[in-house]
Amino acid sequence: MNNRTLLGLSLLALSISTGQAAMAADEKGEGFIEGSSLTILNRNLYFNRDFRKGQSSSSGNGYSEEWAHGVIGRFESGFTEGTIGFGVDAFAMLGLKLDTGDGRSGAGGSVDVLPYNSLGQAEDNYSKLGGAVKARFMDTEIKVGDVFPVSPVVQYGDARLLPESFRGITVLNSSVEGLSLQGGRLHSMSQPNTSSMRDGFATFYAGEVDSPWIAYFGGDYTLNDNVGFSLYTSRLKDAWNQYYAGTTLSYPLADDVALIGGLNYYKAVDEGKQLLGSFDNNIWSGKVGIQFGAHTVLVGLQRNNGDDDFDYLRQSDSIYLDNSIQYSDFNSPKEKSWQVRYDLDMEPFGVPGLSFMTRYAQGWDADYSKANEVYMRRDDNGDPLTNQKRWERDIEAKYVVQTGSLKDMSFRVRQMTTRATDYESDLDEVRLIVEYPLEVL
Repeated sequence: MNNRTLLGLSLLALSISTGQAAMAADEKGEGFIEGSSLTILNRNLYFNRDFRKGQSSSSGNGYSEEWAHGVIGRFESGFTEGTIGFGVDAFAMLGLKLDTGDGRSGAGGSVDVLPYNSLGQAEDNYSKLGGAVKARFMDTEIKVGDVFPVSPVVQYGDARLLPESFRGITVLNSSVEGLSLQGGRLHSMSQPNTSSMRDGFATFYAGEVDSPWIAYFGGDYTLNDNVGFSLYTSRLKDAWNQYYAGTTLSYPLADDVALIGGLNYYKAVDEGKQLLGSFDNNIWSGKVGIQFGAHTVLVGLQRNNGDDDFDYLRQSDSIYLDNSIQYSDFNSPKEKSWQVRYDLDMEPFGVPGLSFMTRYAQGWDADYSKANEVYMRRDDNGDPLTNQKRWERDIEAKYVVQTGSLKDMSFRVRQMTTRATDYESDLDEVRLIVEYPLEVL
């Protein structure tokens, strides 16, 4: 049975089970179906990356290109009535290769869009199947199975063809007005370009790490419409303890003018068996800007005070630093960076749904002279890299269909250019993304 058939049967089974549960719910007066949803997201992704100095890539020629289509079906039930309500979440996902071309496949390293066989060829298709059972008691919700956590220390990534997921248990509580608490313990992850739901953990800069689990806990508090706070901690067993504090700020000056800002701070120290070496790092970022009518202008600053890269889970979005952008994170040891960003919403000009963004960031003073051996980067003579610099420029245009049968369909083009000294690649990158969401239930 091929993966296309598997996905079709999976979605059919979801529909059948949904119908059966609906009849049962009607008979028993339960809320399992009343709160249910079934959505299908079609995502078409074109991704190319030009290594300007001919650096190594999966294709071996300094240039890589992939085009693929993803179908992401999700079913989320409501909860049965009673003191403790029960429910289920399930998903079926399929990735299809459209074109890679001989010698052009592979974006390079951990960012390949598609999985590869033993011959280094992109697979024609791959799929993911998973789900979780859930329970709700008063204002507390527990999920066990395949989950998609969202927090500054553990957050699933969704920047490729199919989303990343984790397997384990998560808990969310919203008993206090304005305060959301959450935590979890996860024992495996699923990368965006694999069918496996039980991959081991890997970090972005150190690669695979033989850690049995990651746990996290924290919360977000909204003081009022203008101020919010976040505090979180996580432990990647035998690798790190991470701590995060953040704020979001806004201050209206007039009906269509507001000051905005925010701060992010991480501290990371080694833990247990020190699988990623010995380290004690901290990194911060801050931004301030103004929104006026259709325009938003932001300026950001960031600095890593540690001797090692600030690391996070591979392909995840578990990095809330302001200068972590399309390609670069500006998180190398001792690195300082700044960013300027401009956003334009075309709705006031008579084109609702159309928006533009551009930003430029520059980093300097990256210094690996005191990095541990896991994160050390050396020059051709074997000496630690020092005085490293880089810059990145991003341009994005996006349009979301506002009405009609194609309502909510989006078209997005992203172009990135980055240049660096010895420790990073010189790249030109283009991504074209078309998404069409369907609400079946």
